[in-house]
Amino acid sequence: MSIFRKFYQNIIHDRDPEKDTIKLRGKVTPVFYGTVAPYPNFNASQDASVLQSAIESKGVDEDVIISVLVKRNNEQRQKIKAVYEASTGQSLSRALKSALRSDLEDISLALLMNPAHFDAHLLRDATKGLGTDEDVLVEVLATRTNEQIRELTKAFKADYNKDLADVIKDETSGDFTTALLAMLKAHKDENTKVDMDQAQKDATILFEAGENTKGVDVSTFIDILTTRSGPQLSKTFQRYACVSDMTLPKALNMELRGDIEDCLIDIVKCAWSTPAFFAEKLHRAMKGHGTCEDTLIRVLVSRSEIDLKKILEEYRAMYDTTLQEDILKDTKKHFENILLGLCGPH
Repeated sequence: MSIFRKFYQNIIHDRDPEKDTIKLRGKVTPVFYGTVAPYPNFNASQDASVLQSAIESKGVDEDVIISVLVKRNNEQRQKIKAVYEASTGQSLSRALKSALRSDLEDISLALLMNPAHFDAHLLRDATKGLGTDEDVLVEVLATRTNEQIRELTKAFKADYNKDLADVIKDETSGDFTTALLAMLKAHKDENTKVDMDQAQKDATILFEAGENTKGVDVSTFIDILTTRSGPQLSKTFQRYACVSDMTLPKALNMELRGDIEDCLIDIVKCAWSTPAFFAEKLHRAMKGHGTCEDTLIRVLVSRSEIDLKKILEEYRAMYDTTLQEDILKDTKKHFENILLGLCGPH
């Protein structure tokens, strides 16, 4: 099942923005949907020593390296890195780079970056060399919080001595550039409350800017889709289906072409259901001939402490199989093990 088919089936239903919270001792607390939690009885010195032995052992003990990396959260991995360097005089990243190969090397190095620097690394890879990976640019900017975007922007400048906005301007063009820069401003409303009057107003404005006019006022779509919260946009999508004879994604598909069409449609998908958006990404990475290992690494590493449990649930609901089953069919041993480890118990 594609995300659009699911979108069409569920567009009339309300989203409850408070469903992902619980009351604990009178306080509202977000539910944890990550698959990698802090390791209990954590000891950075012991882990650093275990990794050193695994790296320096004859033949390299990949299984030990994997077991440590996937069972510690990112904050704990940063502490292990610091202790490893202090005790050996060598960076853990450099040691793993020398010891490992191919996809296992790539995902291990990704796990050692903090989230902001990993996002900066993704965006740098997406914009350097011949061609630009537009899908990755949109994926990162459309699914991060305002604070995460501000942090990755700082990390990009620190790591590459370039302003991300300038790189985007140099590597993209037209309305697509405008949309990316709008997301980069990190001005998205993050309030979970929905304004029904605003939803109706926005639905009408979007209809008038697209279907009900000659040509398309793309700037209006960009402004609304990059500044409203996910719950607010979901309600707008519902109201749009009442104003128009079609859903907003279908209207975008008919009215726009190229990078800006794909960009705005992905923003709509993320607003409606970020886990379903990522489930579709993962499924596409493994269907057909060959596997896109970069996508598997990017999604599992970046979402393992945020919402990977929900992504796994959506994957099963949309494709009638589990992500883990598909990983077992389509990847090689050690890379397979580290991916399955990030998915958590199953």
